[in-house]
Amino acid sequence: MSQGPFRADQLRPGDPYELSQGHPVRCLPTGGRGAKASGAGASVLASDPAVESLGVDAGYSPSPDTLRAPDLSVGEIPDQPGWVTGVPALAVEYADTGQDEKDLAAKIQELLAAGTRYVWVVRMIGLRRVEVHEAGKKMRIAHAGEELRAPGALANPVPVEALYDRQAAQKVVLRNLLQRQGYAGLDAIRAEGEVLGRAEGEAQGLREAVVDVLAARGLAVGDDVRAALAIVKEPAVLRSLISQAVTAGSVDEILATLRG
Repeated sequence: MSQGPFRADQLRPGDPYELSQGHPVRCLPTGGRGAKASGAGASVLASDPAVESLGVDAGYSPSPDTLRAPDLSVGEIPDQPGWVTGVPALAVEYADTGQDEKDLAAKIQELLAAGTRYVWVVRMIGLRRVEVHEAGKKMRIAHAGEELRAPGALANPVPVEALYDRQAAQKVVLRNLLQRQGYAGLDAIRAEGEVLGRAEGEAQGLREAVVDVLAARGLAVGDDVRAALAIVKEPAVLRSLISQAVTAGSVDEILATLRG
C-alpha cells in the first residue's frame, strides 16, 4: 500500500475512521449480536485482577500515520483526552456479518508489528471460536471448552465462551472480583463462612455458659448483661468471664468487666 496523506492528529474522537498507513478506514456501527457479545467480553477482561485499564473502541496511535481502535483493549490507558500512544498488550476484535477481512488482517498485523502481544478475534458467524494471533507464531483457533491465556496482560485464563456468552462471563467475573478482594474463589468464601460459623457457635456456647454459672449461683442476669456478652467475640475473653462468674460477688462485677 502506498503512503496515504492523513495523520492521526487530524482525526478527533467520534470520527468514524481509523488510519492505516495514512489511509482512512471507515468504521461502521456494531450490530446487536456483536455488541452484546463484546459487552460480556468487556466485563471479563475489566474484572481480571491484573487489569488496571480496559479500553472499549479506544484509539491507539503507534505512529503518526496509524490509528487503530480495537473493540476491546487491555493496556496502560492514561486518564486524559486524545489518542493513546502505542498499542495495547491485548486487543480483542469481534468479527460478524459485514466484516472487512482485508482490513482486519491489516489491523492485526499493524498491532502485532507495533508491539501488541496478543490479538484475539472472536468469530460470531457459524461455530463460535476465537482466532489467537501472536507475533512470530502461527495463528491458532480455540473453541468453546478451551481457555485463552495472555501472560503479562491477564492474570487468569479466559474460557472461550466467556468472551461472548453472558452466563459464562458472569462466572468468570465473580471469580475475578473475589480474587481482587483476596479470595481464591467462591469455595474460599464458603470455607471462611464455615470457619466463622464454627467460631460464632463456640462463642455463643461460652456466652451461655457465663449466664448458666451466674444463674446456678442464684445471681439474676438481666438484659444489659446479655447485650454486653453478645458483643464479645473472642473465646479466650469469654472463658475468663466464666472463671470470674464462679467467684463474682454480684452480676455487676461481670458487667463492669464487660464494659471495661
